[in-house]
Amino acid sequence: MVTTIRDSEYLDKVDPAAFAAPQRREACELYLISPQEVGGNFPDQLRAALAGGPVAAFQMRVKDVDPHELARLAEPLQRICVDAGTAFIVNDSVSLAKRLGADGVHLGQSDGDCREARSFLGPSVQIGITCHDSRHLAMEAGEAGADYVAFGAFYETTTKPSHYRPVPQLLSWWASLFEVPCVAIGGITPHNAAPLVAAGADLVAVCQAVWGSGDPAGEVAKFEALFAAG
Repeated sequence: MVTTIRDSEYLDKVDPAAFAAPQRREACELYLISPQEVGGNFPDQLRAALAGGPVAAFQMRVKDVDPHELARLAEPLQRICVDAGTAFIVNDSVSLAKRLGADGVHLGQSDGDCREARSFLGPSVQIGITCHDSRHLAMEAGEAGADYVAFGAFYETTTKPSHYRPVPQLLSWWASLFEVPCVAIGGITPHNAAPLVAAGADLVAVCQAVWGSGDPAGEVAKFEALFAAG
């Protein structure tokens, strides 16, 4: 890390507004999150989206479904991701990630401990942690060995409504001090993503902007053009 996380009390008190966006070393990347319904023709939509431009990761986020059914639904999606060179991430479930041999798991604040997940999944599996608008939670996640931290929701969203509203400067603060990648999430579209990219987001996570568009490939291409310009 650029800065260690051991002095969390001090870093948690530093005003994020004091940090300018750091010089970007690599272009921002796209992180797709699935809709709730991933059966039917969704594998075709996913294949089309991944053909629209580079996608770093795809997270299967399906709630309240039997684990065996989730595994069945995941199989074609995981294969499509492998073919496209996109990391396949499971939401919430460490056990499902292990069962599928997924590239990673994303954990909310109530979904389990990062260190325990690492012990169970091994060193090569990516672990992402939801941190809302909290610098403290992000530093704890980084100290626990998370591979990325996710901040949001930056904008109003119907995918996962949230009362948390971090400011873009939070991304600048994090990117200036730490090497662990940060993900911006929540209501992001090609039209409002630019301030988050400029602030230092390593990845932008989107759901409805792509799957609700009627043209997944076209929307992915719009994000890729934005990242290339950023």
